[in-house]
Amino acid sequence: MVLSLRVMAPNRIVWNSEVGEIILSTNSGQIGILPNHAPLLTALDMGVSKIRSGGQWSAMASMGGFAMIDNNRVTILVNEEEVSDEIDPVEAQKDYEVAQMELAKAEGRKRKIEANLAFKRAKARLEARLEPSHYL
Repeated sequence: MVLSLRVMAPNRIVWNSEVGEIILSTNSGQIGILPNHAPLLTALDMGVSKIRSGGQWSAMASMGGFAMIDNNRVTILVNEEEVSDEIDPVEAQKDYEVAQMELAKAEGRKRKIEANLAFKRAKARLEARLEPSHYL
């Protein structure tokens, strides 16, 4: 049994194929989706989505959205999504370091919130770019 996965961003279809397993970053933590999962609608947080297809793991940096699971179909609507192969590792590392410094020196409520969001985004991109063995 497999899952039919479709990941859609506002400007493109990011993923559209059958997969064996999905791990999503939700607002309440990570959740694993296997075939015959109970129906579910959940909000997605910024983080890494992991997909097992053909025995290989792939990762995507998710920038928030929603996932609907029903009858072995998983539909994910995201604000923005990057597949790990699309992420430049040098740029991702640099962005992470800059975001970390900005978060450390942020002052004021608004600036701290903005810096935290930039840090979460940079962290998700960097983690998605790492080899699957680093996060599984």
